[in-house]
Amino acid sequence: MDMTSAGGRTRVPPWAVACAAMFACGWGGNQFTPLLVMYRQTNGYSATVVDALLGTYVLGLAPALLAGGALSDRYGRRRSVLLALVASGLGSLSLAFDSLPYLFTGRLLSGVALGLGMTVGTSWVTELTVEAGQGLVVGARRASLSLTAGFGAGAGVAGMLAQWSPWPGSLPYLVHVVLTAFVLVAVVRWSTGTRPDLGGRRPRATGPRLPSLRQQRFRRLVLPMAPWVFGAAGVAYAILPQTMAHLMGHWALLYATALTVATLGAGVLVQPVARRLDHAHRPRALVASMVALSFGIGLAAFSVALASPWWGAAAAVVLGLAFGVALVSGLIEVQRLSRPDDIVAMTGIYYSLTYVGFLMPTALAVAGRWAHTDLELGVLAVMALGCTLFIATGRALPPPRTLPRRPEKGPVRPRAQSGLGLV
Repeated sequence: MDMTSAGGRTRVPPWAVACAAMFACGWGGNQFTPLLVMYRQTNGYSATVVDALLGTYVLGLAPALLAGGALSDRYGRRRSVLLALVASGLGSLSLAFDSLPYLFTGRLLSGVALGLGMTVGTSWVTELTVEAGQGLVVGARRASLSLTAGFGAGAGVAGMLAQWSPWPGSLPYLVHVVLTAFVLVAVVRWSTGTRPDLGGRRPRATGPRLPSLRQQRFRRLVLPMAPWVFGAAGVAYAILPQTMAHLMGHWALLYATALTVATLGAGVLVQPVARRLDHAHRPRALVASMVALSFGIGLAAFSVALASPWWGAAAAVVLGLAFGVALVSGLIEVQRLSRPDDIVAMTGIYYSLTYVGFLMPTALAVAGRWAHTDLELGVLAVMALGCTLFIATGRALPPPRTLPRRPEKGPVRPRAQSGLGLV
């Protein structure tokens, strides 16, 4: 793919513009998280209301994840991502009004934007990377890093603005509106569209009828791991900051921001390790991520029992490492399992399963009426360990049934006959 204009000037490669779109959608999806403490202390919302706000965007995210494949197959990746950016900007604009009805509406729109951005954006980045003559795994890593970096940057900027700006309930979201507008212009001006090459065939049905979903490896490896991906993140930057808020006083919001950035920063830095741990026939990356996750949740329970913010910060870092490895290794496994014509739908299903874990803080807030948080986290750690043992027994599973892998050197059309498929 030519990266220079007719006049010889360097222009932005289309895959970088697609990464920017994913970054903006990730920013909008996670900027709300560190402000949970502010909404409790300043607005007076209960823990249940705040955690419900946190989880509301799953109601918009899950349908968008599942419908994103069919939408992008029909209208193209570029148009679908443009729709995601518009929804993300409108979501932040609604959140900036800082009242409960607008907060719920904004979170719902942010969920729709993130759902489309994740599933369609991941496919788009990878397809553009392949067109540029680079490997499929390179595209998958670019997409994952862009999304995670957006999560971290959005949380960090929003938390600092809420801590020190004169309009803590509005300015963080307005900054994202401006960012989204710039990215929207970049996508319109510099990006190119892609559409899956299905050889003249219609896209396959989505949902339970997908052939890739019926593979034993999906049920034994991906399904028991996926909800823990954002379950780990939810424990780190939703449960721990609220539990420690009474200890931090005026600095509670800054502490929540630091934990969110530390979690996602660790998740970004560890993602190259996931590729090295990955093995086509043994689930060692998945097992490693689940072992770290079980330990991290146990450490979180320990920090709550001791009422120690420092141990809470250590738990957040461990959970961030687990999050990063789990997100990438699960995505690679889904790529192996998927056919070229159902990869977008499979990616959406995978992300939908990961976001089930983001409802965990709401469930713990409700259960907190009968049990202490440290006990709840201890039970979660045992459950995660049980899933780890279940995944570890999948070593003897047969390799995924996929088409022969095509060499990754040189330009390749998006319809790659690859064991990894297209993300």
